[in-house]
Amino acid sequence: MFSWLGSDDRRKKDPEVFQTVSEGLKKLYKTKLLPLEECYKFHEFHSPALEDADFDNKPMVLLVGQYSTGKTSFIRYLLEQDFPGMRIGPEPTTDSFIAVMHGDTEGVIPGNALVVDPKKPFRKLNAFGNAFLNRFVCAQLPNPVLESISVIDTPGILSGEKQRISRGYDFAAVLEWFAERVDRIILLFDAHKLDISDEFSDVIKALKNHEDKIRVVLNKADQIETQQLMRVYGALMWSLGKIVNTPEVIRVYIGSFWSHPLLIPDNRKLFEAEEQDLFKDIQSLPRNAALRKLNDLIKRARLAKVHAYIISALKKDMPSVFGKENKKKELIGSLGDIYKRIEREHQISPGDFPNLKKMQDQLQAQDLNKFQPLKPKLLEAVEDMLAHDIAGLMVLVRQEENQRPNPVVKGGAFDGTMDGPFGHGYGEGAGEGIDEADWVVARDKPAYDEIFYTLSPVNGKVTGANAKREMVKSKLPNTVLGKIWKLADIDKDGMLDDEEFALANHLIKVKLEGHELPSDLPAHLVPPSKRKIPE
Repeated sequence: MFSWLGSDDRRKKDPEVFQTVSEGLKKLYKTKLLPLEECYKFHEFHSPALEDADFDNKPMVLLVGQYSTGKTSFIRYLLEQDFPGMRIGPEPTTDSFIAVMHGDTEGVIPGNALVVDPKKPFRKLNAFGNAFLNRFVCAQLPNPVLESISVIDTPGILSGEKQRISRGYDFAAVLEWFAERVDRIILLFDAHKLDISDEFSDVIKALKNHEDKIRVVLNKADQIETQQLMRVYGALMWSLGKIVNTPEVIRVYIGSFWSHPLLIPDNRKLFEAEEQDLFKDIQSLPRNAALRKLNDLIKRARLAKVHAYIISALKKDMPSVFGKENKKKELIGSLGDIYKRIEREHQISPGDFPNLKKMQDQLQAQDLNKFQPLKPKLLEAVEDMLAHDIAGLMVLVRQEENQRPNPVVKGGAFDGTMDGPFGHGYGEGAGEGIDEADWVVARDKPAYDEIFYTLSPVNGKVTGANAKREMVKSKLPNTVLGKIWKLADIDKDGMLDDEEFALANHLIKVKLEGHELPSDLPAHLVPPSKRKIPE
């Protein structure tokens, strides 16, 4: 059981005891942040109120991309099985949002039934109406991958005004709702068609403030030659740079995420390495889920605070009797100046303010006279939460992580290359020769021996100084050569015999070929004469 207690005078009278991070987040939200949100109509402007399921649900991965980029195939690849409602084809096939979640039996829950289930984190989606709910389903199935994460498949993004209108609901707003609540957003691109449509551009802009969750996958990369792939990658980075307005470069994973043979296998090693990196990123989601929810609550609290300042400033400047309509237009028009004033008065970062144009549009439909004046007690409660409670929960997050066995996503494609000869890097680099009866270093040992005997060995061994003169010719940094020395000097006598010297050169070759060095010397690389030496 975990618990932490507050430290100020008020808490001493009424100590708060939280057993889990999830329980702590729920309590803090309901008692400290929600009253501020309700007072200043935060839910009408930004995001619906959070519910218990938002804090309890498993990590979610949101897949976004234009039609035929392989979103549904990607889920099929991860799960290694079909899921209910799945349709795959070169034309726009997925026309619904499909929440792929774990269930004891296979089945589909329609949207209207889904948004009344208090155990699912989708209740607030009913605000988007029937046009959306008729295009929203939950596919449940027993799959080990889904025991740790849920995946949200989305309709393919189209280009052209007609398609945008015919959806009948605000597609970008729905994606923004999901973006706030998911742990990872994967943007999929087809290596054959990199044109970013207007709707896709709007969608990516709607994901602003969630750049830390975004990963990009350049899919179907096995269908083009290496030279073309290099150009396509460059074009994608250029296109993204114009839309995603951040100084950091978004991580792009290159590969072919389906279970068919590679059309052009030249880049197999690159695809394998990229896939492993992406899988590690997804597998880390359960371990970081509590931290992500804590981070999202902090972001929400900061926005709610700024929103309260904006609403109360507008209320303060409104006349009580005459000229209300003209004053409303004037205030909305000068909202940018109000932002700057609040920024100066309350020392708030410009990055914490909501989008100016969007805020102005939303204020048009509001009665500014019904807004609430500034209520310091509500703001103090949120300040107190950010200053004291969050720090306590951070400690609890670490305690939970230490108590719990390392939770990673298992099953499906995540198990396919974990062990055995198809594990990443098996038989390559330091793993070369792992299955061979003969010592793999022996192949090149005659060449290494020629160098060894030019280094003036005494009693069959060369000194560290003489070995160093030869090893630095590799131009590897001293930190790397030092690690190679530790691995090669098996008997730890500060000198190298001919086998140890050959091993050192073999490890230098491994590093020069771009592979990582092992932290401990694998058994198959230990020289035959040293294998019986007790450790």
